[in-house]
Amino acid sequence: MKSTIENLGPTRVRLAIEVPWSDLDHAFGEVYKELGRQVRVPGFRPGKVPTRVLDQRVGRPVVLEQVVQHAIPEVYSEAVRENQVRVISQPDVEVTRLDDGEALAFTAEVDVAPTLELPPLDSLAVTVDDVEVADEDIDQQVSVMRERFATLSGVERAAEDGDYVSIDLEATLNGEVLEDGSTTGMSYEVGSGNLMAGLDEAVRGLSADESATFQTALLSGEDAGELADITVTVRSVKAKELPELDDEFASVASEFDTLAELREDVRTRLSRTKVLQQGAQARDKLVEHLLEVIEVPVPENMVEQELTWRSQAMERELGQAGMDWDAYFSAAGIEGGREAYDAELRENVEKAVKTQFVLDSIADAREVTVDNEDLSAQFMAAAQRNRVSPEQYAQQLQQGNNIADFVADVRRTKALAQLLEQTTITDQSGNVVDLEALRPRTVAAPAEDAESTDEAAEGAETVVTDAEAAVDDAEGSTDKA
Repeated sequence: MKSTIENLGPTRVRLAIEVPWSDLDHAFGEVYKELGRQVRVPGFRPGKVPTRVLDQRVGRPVVLEQVVQHAIPEVYSEAVRENQVRVISQPDVEVTRLDDGEALAFTAEVDVAPTLELPPLDSLAVTVDDVEVADEDIDQQVSVMRERFATLSGVERAAEDGDYVSIDLEATLNGEVLEDGSTTGMSYEVGSGNLMAGLDEAVRGLSADESATFQTALLSGEDAGELADITVTVRSVKAKELPELDDEFASVASEFDTLAELREDVRTRLSRTKVLQQGAQARDKLVEHLLEVIEVPVPENMVEQELTWRSQAMERELGQAGMDWDAYFSAAGIEGGREAYDAELRENVEKAVKTQFVLDSIADAREVTVDNEDLSAQFMAAAQRNRVSPEQYAQQLQQGNNIADFVADVRRTKALAQLLEQTTITDQSGNVVDLEALRPRTVAAPAEDAESTDEAAEGAETVVTDAEAAVDDAEGSTDKA
């Protein structure tokens, strides 16, 4: 096999491959074996039909076409490995020569990961926000706790913001009652604005057994977007009574005896949360800086495919919810319609693709590797997010053919974490932020967690094995943005 590579741009190449006829013996063997099982020829047992007879029976052009289809993927993969090409898409293949008994030649145009010129990475610095816990922040958290211990009591007056009302709703469109738009005995907090537009204005000022009618756009169903008439009837009004903020409340709502101790604990927890936010902010600012100083060409085909995939996925979700795009934009408060949505989506996809390329290049330059410990940690986190066991999550990756992508993401995360450790991070006041203080302390796993830990280790080993096989089969498989 002979192969040459031509750069068509920073993210696309053309491979020209020529295969001697003798190298196609394996492909011919597989094709004839399959035809022998399919073709029935009188006088010959299945699988024992001579090749010359098969050529006559199905036609030599058909045989050659199947040989080409069988041989090209294997030969292409070999050429990719030999030329060390990091492909990120499926190739566009064109057969340029097929001389029976002499040679097969074809070209393959494919998107590839760009070669990036990295700047010095040993003196990076980012600035993050100060850790400030204001009294207002503490008041807000304590108020949330106070809300959880509130009680409701019936009142003989009109509904006000903050009250809880029991309501009946009846929706009509063109004079016909919509069954899926009607309900009875629903509990609703006046002023929350979390049910439908216009409801708060209609309920506010109503007493028990009083009704009001208003119009609002339907958000789901076959009539989504249509204006419906909604009649709301208040059945009862209850006022929310909050407990007094005193030591008694502190002892009931927490393990502390005094309100002062409770507030100090809230301050400590908020400080810890804000310190963790500093770490996330440092990570994001470091990535933003890298994207600013590193020129990263983006394969347009890769972006378009990701945009198509995301849009189709969103349309399926909207369809399942009985909504169209306009109803979604209205409910989500998105201005600018589909054009603005697509523009923001494209920007996000391009940024994600660039980030992948940058982190891959850094990982390559620093020879970052992924071991079972790295994978186990990611398995535990991913399994918890998806509410499945680590073993089940590993099976999901296998079934979705996403193992190579998962390992690549872990490698990028590790490369970014190592780079972040070497970055000087200061807050707005000039204080150095110690990322080491953000690391969770390692503790012995409880006995009941031992099985999950073992599952994570087994899952990691499975992923490593399957990832190596995946890379061998398809070098540099496409990563999802």
